[in-house]
Amino acid sequence: MEIHEIRYFLAVAEILNFTRAAEACNVSQPSLTRAIKSLEDRLGAGPLIHRERNNTHLTELGRTMQPYFAEAISGLNAAKAKASDFAKLGASTLSIGLMCTIGPNRLIELFASFSSEYPQLEINLQDGSVEEIEENLAKGQIDVAIYCRPEPLCDRLHSVALFRERFFVALAPNDPLAQMKGIRMGDLNGRRYLGRSKCEYFQNLKEVRLQLGGIEFKHPYTSDRDDWVQSMVMAGLGFTYIPEFAVTLPELVVRPLIEPEVARTVQLVTVRGRPHAAAVGAFLRAARQHQWRGKLDFEPPRLT
Repeated sequence: MEIHEIRYFLAVAEILNFTRAAEACNVSQPSLTRAIKSLEDRLGAGPLIHRERNNTHLTELGRTMQPYFAEAISGLNAAKAKASDFAKLGASTLSIGLMCTIGPNRLIELFASFSSEYPQLEINLQDGSVEEIEENLAKGQIDVAIYCRPEPLCDRLHSVALFRERFFVALAPNDPLAQMKGIRMGDLNGRRYLGRSKCEYFQNLKEVRLQLGGIEFKHPYTSDRDDWVQSMVMAGLGFTYIPEFAVTLPELVVRPLIEPEVARTVQLVTVRGRPHAAAVGAFLRAARQHQWRGKLDFEPPRLT
């Protein structure tokens, strides 16, 4: 059945006058009459409307079908509004894969400004490791990803560099090394290292230790939760490496890792050549234009 036939029937059902219903639908009365007759024929169950000189009224079939037709038109209108909102970045959803070791300090301003510009857009953040994020990105389960890895990305992925952050050493306030302005890898030899099990740069840092003469750590704890690792450091159970913008406990003492300095570049990643929804394009533009001026609230002292 045709949508206009249903609309014409609902107009007559409400007004109970063919002439005025035709005027309301902006069609001729014969066209409206033919459309309703066509609808009755499609249903094949009898007339929907009894038309008498001064008494136009719905048949029992018409009364039965009216709420179903009204629901169908309501659903169609809702679908059109949803499509319009989606095209205008209204009520669509943007799924972003976020590497679990990236702290919020530098990204939260971007998300806040983007949400302010597109208040009806729902942003869904999915935490995970690099491997999980890349798999979800390839499958189309997320639209865009924010992460970093020491190795180059594969050819099927496209990246935009967002910001660079150095690795720091996080210590308890009463740790003797907390008095230093910068910490060399050799200063950590023999100490208790609290491992971040999803640290993508662990192997690189291990190779640096080997190149410097086989610096060794003790490994009493490993966790895939940064809040636990930082809390254990605060409790004096050891030290950890941490990217400078991933620190969430202001009480931690963080000192830059020097000799050598280790840094990573956080990237915005999409699948190369894949058509993007309007929300993805808007977020890419916002990320490129964003002023990455976020700073630590508890900026550690620099080397002099």
